[in-house]
Amino acid sequence: MANKKEITITDETAWCPGCGNFPLRKALLAALRDMNLDSDQVAMFTGIGQAAKMPHYINVNGFNGLHGRSFPPAIGTRVGNHNLKVIVESGDGCSYGEGGNHILHNIRRNPDVTHLVHNNQIYGLTKGQASPTSEEYIRTGIQIEGTTAKPFHPARFAVGMGASFVARTFVGDQDHLKKMVKAAMEHRGYALVDILQPCVSFNKINTYQWYSERVYKLDDSYDPSNIDNAFEKAREWGDNIPIGIIFQNEEKIFRDRLLLEDDEPLVEKDFNPKDAKSIMKDFK
Repeated sequence: MANKKEITITDETAWCPGCGNFPLRKALLAALRDMNLDSDQVAMFTGIGQAAKMPHYINVNGFNGLHGRSFPPAIGTRVGNHNLKVIVESGDGCSYGEGGNHILHNIRRNPDVTHLVHNNQIYGLTKGQASPTSEEYIRTGIQIEGTTAKPFHPARFAVGMGASFVARTFVGDQDHLKKMVKAAMEHRGYALVDILQPCVSFNKINTYQWYSERVYKLDDSYDPSNIDNAFEKAREWGDNIPIGIIFQNEEKIFRDRLLLEDDEPLVEKDFNPKDAKSIMKDFK
């Protein structure tokens, strides 16, 4: 458990020079500081991959889980201590591939958790295999004749599933990236931020230039509470890619649906294993 102190980042990492993880970490640090959070007030949960190394390089409470399985410990912690800001952070392979089932059911539950996905449309740590978000027919060192599956579109999926917050941003725009991270963390409920992030080592198609030529910001005239608008923008991909809050809706969170006697965090309650004896007798 991190002690109460200013949130900082480390000097050394295992990321490749030019990796989009660097500007993402910088924006995350700025967002947390803007929110006046100390290191002991934030808990970050990750799976496996380059993105999952984030807790090693920023001094908040961190937990590395199994590949695609960052949600179970995150939800357990959120239930145990709802005063913590809980972040689930991983890549497109870890989140949308191995962890796809966890996204689906946590959208249904709407826990108060921020989900930051480093989407570089490739498996970066394991040397460049196609990921769920890779473009159709993209050639890699493994898929030498090109991928044969259609790409997964996170925003379309999340809006269709009824997620209470869906946003997209780009690491090439620091101000926008920080703004989206803050908005997601301030949202009460499940918040997905799909972060377009080039992999300079293994994805030679979806580069900084490729994204920069296509992304455009949703302006103030766009209404993210309008589901019809959200479906339209979530389907937009290719020559024009909208970034911003695509959909946002206030609704009951997972904790609101629980029958709780008070608002005291479970982690602060006194617990004696002997107290469970009366409950255990009912199962005999």
